[in-house]
Amino acid sequence: MALSDVFLSPLGLAALLAAVPVIVLYLIRPDPRRVTLPTVRFLSDSSGTSSSAPLLERLKRNALLALQLLAILLFALALATPYVVAPQSETVEETVLVVDASASMTVETTDGTRFDQAVAAARDAVTPTTSIVVADGSARIALRGGTASDAETVLSSLQATAAPGNLRAAVSRATSIAGESARIVVLSDFAGDDNWQPAIRAARARGLTVDLRQFASGGAGNVGVVDQRFSGSEVTVSVQNFGSESVDREVSLGDETATVSLDSGDIRSVTLPVPEGGGELRLSPGDSFPADDRAYVAAPADASVNALLVTNDENRYLTAALSVVEAVDVTTVRPPDTVPSPPGEAYDVVLYSNVDADALGEEHITAGRDALSAGGGVGIQAQSLSSMPVEDYGDLLLVDSTTMGSNPTLGTPADADLTREFTFPPPERYVRGDLRTGQALLTTTDGTPIVATDSRDGGQVLYYGYLESASSFKYDYEYPIFWKRAAYELAGRESLAELNRETGERLRFQNETTVRTPTGEVTASSVVTRQAGFYATEDTRYSASLLSPSESDVAAASVEQTAGGGPTSRTEERTAPDPLTEYLALGLIAVAIGEIAFLRRRGDL
Repeated sequence: MALSDVFLSPLGLAALLAAVPVIVLYLIRPDPRRVTLPTVRFLSDSSGTSSSAPLLERLKRNALLALQLLAILLFALALATPYVVAPQSETVEETVLVVDASASMTVETTDGTRFDQAVAAARDAVTPTTSIVVADGSARIALRGGTASDAETVLSSLQATAAPGNLRAAVSRATSIAGESARIVVLSDFAGDDNWQPAIRAARARGLTVDLRQFASGGAGNVGVVDQRFSGSEVTVSVQNFGSESVDREVSLGDETATVSLDSGDIRSVTLPVPEGGGELRLSPGDSFPADDRAYVAAPADASVNALLVTNDENRYLTAALSVVEAVDVTTVRPPDTVPSPPGEAYDVVLYSNVDADALGEEHITAGRDALSAGGGVGIQAQSLSSMPVEDYGDLLLVDSTTMGSNPTLGTPADADLTREFTFPPPERYVRGDLRTGQALLTTTDGTPIVATDSRDGGQVLYYGYLESASSFKYDYEYPIFWKRAAYELAGRESLAELNRETGERLRFQNETTVRTPTGEVTASSVVTRQAGFYATEDTRYSASLLSPSESDVAAASVEQTAGGGPTSRTEERTAPDPLTEYLALGLIAVAIGEIAFLRRRGDL
């Protein structure tokens, strides 16, 4: 049994050390000198001893020491606070607040925003025991079982997001943390779909009181951007009229402008060129829901990818796949021809395909290494062992080739950007070998890499193990998509679709990364885009925009608001420590009185 099972403050027992100097003082004090008084000799017996018993005399001499040690013991025990476990009952008023912080709550009204009104009402619903669940897409628990002061602090720190919310998940989470007979107060505009209703019914079926508070003023006649798609260097946005009247809107991005006319419920699309570096797309005039009156477009300052294809037998399937990517500019060289000068310091991507080993020169390999040094990439396509220039490639070749194989079974592709969501067919023939360095993204069941990548000298190296003449992948619609991804990844660039996200999505990074967000700077391996705007790392800028038709449909239908007349309460039975300090204090007082009485009886007082 530990001391903490008996005492609330076991450290108080250290006061027992006070007994040490008391005992030492008793041990070193001089013995009393015996003096014979003739007037009292008759009280002694013939042997000269006292008429009292020796044991009783010894006890009388040490009684004061015993009383002082007992006082020290009681004092130390009182400091240590011994206790017994006793049952207790407590009346609890518990409220769980569900605060909708989704984008539709930012609709502007005559009294601030809907969110401002909801937070003000939430403050009035706070009870001594309060939990807060925020419906901001993740249905997070901001406070669990806190005090009224804690709830006020949390409510003051809440902010509405520009992302779609999940009210159903938030109500379900509130139900899971609510105690018996608790009250759940849902503060929302209840806009969009009504999938929250089953969660309300489930909470009430548990015997919980559920109050609905609606804040749906404003938002009439909303017109907003509900979708954006990228093709090449252009963006196509969809604009929807949620109002009951026909309207005109001007759509602008950079220096380009277009006008759309929309009847009630209409959706119109506008295609605009993406300026270098991106920009902010705007609808004019705006309305009471500014969150969908703009969309943010991120784009690199230089979106083009300059690729060099080194080949002696041009792979027309590869060339065609790269040519359909508008941003990729392909230059072809046939060894031993001289490598054309790159547009800049080096090519962004250098690809080797069907190369004659006898014709490949040092300058062709140097072009690849220059691309790596400049932060670009090198891709090598497998070819038959008899013709592959293994020695010339050197460490650029990620696979140590051994023999040829046929009709393998492929494993599951790795969950990487380059291979995610692809269905790769098995090749008819392939080059067997072991991975030298890097990561295999696609392998055969015998472990031979088919697709592998590695970081090298500041850039990326790709091994593509399909022999074009012995593979059906070149006929697949996913083939040009794969090479588009490969070109962007090798060049160290992301496609416009990857750079531009919807609010509520999570940006993931390979390592802890410092990101400048619309609300400040954070350092993390992933960031949730709760606010619309730009999210910039050291070398890449992303965007997040509200693109949700259901969230933009802010004119919510009226719901039956219910109020239970105030918070409910319950009585909780629990066990708690019952300190015994008062009894020890009474004992200490009794010992002190006894010591005084003893000294008085002995004649010292």
